[in-house]
Amino acid sequence: MNFFDKLLTSIEKNQSLLYLELDPNPESLPKQAEGKNIPAKYLLLKHPEKDNQELIQDWWEWLHFLITQTEKYVCAYKLSLGYYQSFGIPGLQLLQQTLKTIPSEIPIILDAKHSDLKTSTVFAQSIFADLQVDACTILPYTGFDLVVPFLLYPGKAVFLLCATANASAGVLQQYPNQEQPLYLKLVVEAQRWATPEKLGFEVGIMPDILGKIRQVAPERLILIQGDIAEENDINNPQKLNQLLAAGLNINGEGLLLPIPPKLLGTAEPKTAIKSLISTINEQRLKMVKGSPTCELWLPDICFLQHQPHRDLILQLYNLGCIIFGDHVQASGAIFPYYIDLRKIISIPQIFHKIVTAYAEIIQNLEFDRIAGIPYGSLPTATGLALHLERPMIFPRKEVKAYGTGRLIEGHFQPGEKIVVVDDIMITGNSVMEGAEKLKSVGLKVEDIVVFIDHERGVKDKLQDHGYLGHSVLTLTEIAQTLYESNKINYEQFNILKNHH
Repeated sequence: MNFFDKLLTSIEKNQSLLYLELDPNPESLPKQAEGKNIPAKYLLLKHPEKDNQELIQDWWEWLHFLITQTEKYVCAYKLSLGYYQSFGIPGLQLLQQTLKTIPSEIPIILDAKHSDLKTSTVFAQSIFADLQVDACTILPYTGFDLVVPFLLYPGKAVFLLCATANASAGVLQQYPNQEQPLYLKLVVEAQRWATPEKLGFEVGIMPDILGKIRQVAPERLILIQGDIAEENDINNPQKLNQLLAAGLNINGEGLLLPIPPKLLGTAEPKTAIKSLISTINEQRLKMVKGSPTCELWLPDICFLQHQPHRDLILQLYNLGCIIFGDHVQASGAIFPYYIDLRKIISIPQIFHKIVTAYAEIIQNLEFDRIAGIPYGSLPTATGLALHLERPMIFPRKEVKAYGTGRLIEGHFQPGEKIVVVDDIMITGNSVMEGAEKLKSVGLKVEDIVVFIDHERGVKDKLQDHGYLGHSVLTLTEIAQTLYESNKINYEQFNILKNHH
């Protein structure tokens, strides 16, 4: 999974825009231990009598403690390379040990502030291929040539430092004037270098400057650097809200905020972190309320256990994609419910989740090209082609009597293996018809992937015709989730569960 998708998945799972800095930095330590269970030695890591090895061990225990306390409440971890390098070889070993301890599903940003053009190629290889981090920070004023080596690694990302809150930096950042400052010139120019999934910006805690950057870069991720508790009293929601209002995009996303070090000085840092998350999410909801284009969705149901597609099912229901009452299906049959997925293309947050769910299945299959079945699954197939960086084709629903008169649109070679994508599988007739069109021009089709399987024995039917069916969701899973969350009553539960 690439950095951007891993980040969004982590944000959605933990409902958090917070990242944690994991550094052997004495200045980041809590000034005092407010809880009985926090080891006092963590407050003494600058003790002059300790040698490097003792300090490294103490730091490791502290960093491990932070990971175990925060892994369910952060969207990412950020590690500053300079702090680890300051300890020499033991420090780099500590870096590797810390990286291996971070759960694989949480993205890692290496705060390197790399700026040397000559070593950019080898440095990119070192961090992306050897250390396997997901993203890094760069000082971009050497120009595009510095950034290129980092963009060559599929699935990795960079954050360009464009504005810092350091007081003495203003004379350079604001040059030649506040209306046309240098930092905004960088933001405008750098957006031509790479897609939003691969390139974002790092900005200090300055709501006015942050707001200007967001205005000219509405789709980019922005990584906030600094202590939001120090610069903005987190007990004063108005100040924190100013920062959020300046940096969040129209979907209430696109902003990564650091956890204040002051919240780590307790036996249970997660309690204070959860409170901050709630404050931020409340403001996010207020900001996007009434948006004519997109809505932020946060769960209103508390579950004891996490299930991978539960939030997605609830989102689809809240969006009105699952409707009860007699409806005629494409096959002509009348069902006491209807599932309408056409709305999802207008809600980027949900559409991205759906594409990612498909991708988790498809990336494990062997294929050369993706084929979408017209018309419902064409947006999804297009999203998957972009997401997986694989070519796409599609069989026409009807052959045109003019133009080329092609049965299959897109470039392909006979003998290539195709994975077929469809949205909903009720009888399987339409998807098999599309698959047969693909086979008629010499293509091979073995796997068919759909979003929702109505479980009417269609997978067995596909297998009888030589296809292997896969699905993201089943109707039973949807019914069970909606019933457990009190979204539907027992009668509606039985309609979904038993009609298949």
